[in-house]
Amino acid sequence: MPKNRSGGGLSPTQQAAKFLGVSVLAGAVLAGIALPAVGALGLAAKGSVESFDELPANLKTPPLSQRTTILDAKGGTIATVYSRDRTVVDLKDISPYMQQAIVAIEDARFYQHGAVDLKGVLRALNRNAQSGGVSEGASTLTQQYVKNVFVEEAGDDPTKVAQATQQTLGRKIKELKYAIQVEEELGKKKILENYLNITFFGQQAYGVEAAAQRYFSKSAKDLKVQEAALLAGIVQSPSRYDPVNDEAEATKRRNTVLQRMADMGDISQAEADKAKETPLGLKVSKPKNGCITAVKGAGFFCKYVEKVFLSEPVFGKNRETRAKIWNQGGLTITTTLDPQSQKSVQASLKDHVYQDDKVAAATTLVEPGTGKILGMGQSKPFGFGKNETEINYSVDSKYGGSNFGFPTGSTFKPFVAAAALEEGRPPTQQYSSPYEMEYPSPVQTCESAPWTNRNNEKLENESESEHGPYRLKKAMELSVNTYFVQMIADIGLCPVVNITDKLQVRQGNGDKLPERPAIALGSVGLSPLTMASAYAAFASRGMYCTPIAIESISQKVGGQQKSLEVPKSTCSRAMSEQTADTVNSLLQGVVDSGTGKEAGLTDRDSAGKTGTTDERRNAWFVGYTPNLSGAVWVGSATQKVKMRNIYIGGVYNDLVYGGRVPGPIWRDAMLGALEGKPVDEFNTIHIPDEDEDRDRDRDKGRGNDDDDDNGNGDNLIGGLLGGGDNGGGNGANGGNGGADGGTEPSPSFSIPEGWWQGQTNGNGTGGRG
Repeated sequence: MPKNRSGGGLSPTQQAAKFLGVSVLAGAVLAGIALPAVGALGLAAKGSVESFDELPANLKTPPLSQRTTILDAKGGTIATVYSRDRTVVDLKDISPYMQQAIVAIEDARFYQHGAVDLKGVLRALNRNAQSGGVSEGASTLTQQYVKNVFVEEAGDDPTKVAQATQQTLGRKIKELKYAIQVEEELGKKKILENYLNITFFGQQAYGVEAAAQRYFSKSAKDLKVQEAALLAGIVQSPSRYDPVNDEAEATKRRNTVLQRMADMGDISQAEADKAKETPLGLKVSKPKNGCITAVKGAGFFCKYVEKVFLSEPVFGKNRETRAKIWNQGGLTITTTLDPQSQKSVQASLKDHVYQDDKVAAATTLVEPGTGKILGMGQSKPFGFGKNETEINYSVDSKYGGSNFGFPTGSTFKPFVAAAALEEGRPPTQQYSSPYEMEYPSPVQTCESAPWTNRNNEKLENESESEHGPYRLKKAMELSVNTYFVQMIADIGLCPVVNITDKLQVRQGNGDKLPERPAIALGSVGLSPLTMASAYAAFASRGMYCTPIAIESISQKVGGQQKSLEVPKSTCSRAMSEQTADTVNSLLQGVVDSGTGKEAGLTDRDSAGKTGTTDERRNAWFVGYTPNLSGAVWVGSATQKVKMRNIYIGGVYNDLVYGGRVPGPIWRDAMLGALEGKPVDEFNTIHIPDEDEDRDRDRDKGRGNDDDDDNGNGDNLIGGLLGGGDNGGGNGANGGNGGADGGTEPSPSFSIPEGWWQGQTNGNGTGGRG
């Protein structure tokens, strides 16, 4: 009687004998296999058989995880992503040499035996008994396939993987029962096909198609005999026989497979000998997994698509369900990304901002009327190294962006203007607009209690020369802070919040905008995607469309393609056509003669707004044509860089503002994206300026150009005195949010620690020069 191990367990010989007894009994019961004399094995197998019979009758085979391909709108590949790099193929698409090689080396009697190979078990038992250990196994290809199913089902859970591969009698019994079922239901050819598609070939390649591509850059159907032998030899130990890292060992193993094929009669001895003399002939293709491999700088957009998939209920009732579908893969995702627009975005960013600059830039392009995201990129590439980042500066925190977005400065002012126009204020609306003033108080909110300026907070314009009275057109062109705060005091905060709700303007963390007058100056953090989508509503004459990134998805399951439902853009009216047309006319003035002159397009209608925030930590340009809207942000993700006396893109800037750095980025990105596209025109509203009214009044014998609904700078305006003698002080909660040149006020508020997602701007090394 063989001795027990020192730990008290069965010796290898006893384990093998017990397993043999169970196998034989189970085979006799379920598969009609001839039953040798059990007594000769000295087994008491009754308990084992009962455990065997208690196992579920059917093996649940999860769909094999495969690679997912993400395409642009023209069908070009952006990236492939996968938890398992696998492409499932039919047996007819696998080289006959490959089929023969895997059978020859892994299970030579595959076509002669059932689920269990009794001769193989006896042979292994004898050799293991002689060696005193487990030197040879007896698993058939069918049993190996079943084990791989367990591993596949375990996914990336290390505990489940360990359970699926543990060398225990219980697992062997389970494996055997399901192998018997599989043999009965599938037949040999299907088992072989499934095995070749599921097994691991090393180098991140699952299944023979991925392996053929990885090692030889060809399809599995085109494998030559020596190539097939190499792949078949890898399966037993992918690390030991890895031809990339140990050519000699892999060659030796390949030749063993070739000889086995000759012994089996699959090839002649002469063919085997000739193949043995052939070099390995590797043509290795590196694994290309994940958004980090995306082309044309579309890594951030690629990751955004993944985040959308994992968050949209249309893809599953909860995140766990959606993640399971994503990890299963086999998806072909056609996106909205326009390759021409994306190329232009990246080229413009590269020209204007260097990867190792102290600050970064992000640009997003959206199509008005459809919500389609056509371009998305940034100056610091997607990655995890120096001067790289995985944070998508263009989107909200939910989709992988910064924690709260970035303060937008004066690019928020068009929303205030639109709210006032919707409330019936004329486009010639005038306010006193002093150089400096206290925030007006009280200001009506959507709540019952008005906002009050309890701390006597003050704000000021960019320079002392900027003082009113101003009308809306000139105030927008010059980005006059006090004008728009007075406008909010006039109409109240609720109309502004209402219109931004319709435009789905939310803070980067998803919260609604706070009701305080400083929002007029862009004090809250928003994302470029949010801004581009909101401005697109002006371009589409007041219709807001939710942004979308996915056009269609198909999934390959069990050799069949099926379509998945995808989120659709929802379009709704955010403002009247009259209001949108008026805003278009106002913002055309900004790029024609205002702070955004450097951004203006010369070959088509364009409109936009500049924005710069306190201490020049952020600079923006958001603009649009009738058929494309885009937003550009420049700044430090940590909000620690003040853009004064700084090199950006190799160009020295004493002061950065919205029209200087973001404006040219926007202009060049738009020019390339729109090249060859239709040239459309805005529906505009004529807004008389003060000179026109002065001339008209002179012609009529009236010289007063301050005769409008709200009087001149000394009159009561919307419940507030518009005088400019409110004392000194600096902007609070917005400061010079939107000032675009000149002197710089000091803010009286600070940004709390942790407000922006932990970023180091990719460990930028500083400015050039």
